[in-house]
Amino acid sequence: MNLPNQRRRGRNPHQVRAEINVTSLVDVAFTLLVIFIITAPVLQGGIEVNLPSGDVGYIEATDKVLIVAVSASDSVYFDELPVPSEDAPSALRQLIRANELESVLFKGDVLASWGTVFSIMEATYGEGARFYVIAEDDLP
Repeated sequence: MNLPNQRRRGRNPHQVRAEINVTSLVDVAFTLLVIFIITAPVLQGGIEVNLPSGDVGYIEATDKVLIVAVSASDSVYFDELPVPSEDAPSALRQLIRANELESVLFKGDVLASWGTVFSIMEATYGEGARFYVIAEDDLP
């Protein structure tokens, strides 16, 4: 005798199964990982400067380092922030005083005019930074 309230043993064909298809999730995760790995070097910013080459010594990075870059077109950048060339010396003095910088790293393009680079370097003299470094490429 079969009672209508009685449950049958086994699965009901209309019952909802709570399963997750992990294969597609893993595919998406690996695809995103590959995209991030490929695009990460592109996101590394910085001002593209063609540095002169020579015998190079290395410095250790600290939190109080300012990078001053002068491009081939004599554009001046403080840590990737463009600064008008005529305002750069006074702005650099103020930055050194306000932030108590320990080091200033100069990156001047090979084609940059020496006058622009020198006027900015001269502005830092006697302002309190302990180290002034001129960047160059390693000789092969």
